[in-house]
Amino acid sequence: MNELIEILENLHPEVDFETCETLIEDKILDSFDIITIISEINETFDVVIPAEEIVPDNFNSAKALYELVCRLEED
Repeated sequence: MNELIEILENLHPEVDFETCETLIEDKILDSFDIITIISEINETFDVVIPAEEIVPDNFNSAKALYELVCRLEED
């Protein structure tokens, strides 16, 4: 989780990713951020996020994103 938080903080150091659960709803993350996050996750965790998993629920919080990464690592 710490590596994921670091990826997110590099994009938006002003956001408290530990507690924020409305990253998409509040438009904190935009489409360019999502692309960057997907790329960084691919490099850091060696997982590919399939297109069907690129939905707001999976990117609305660091916790949801981390759960997605864990699911993909299991596959």
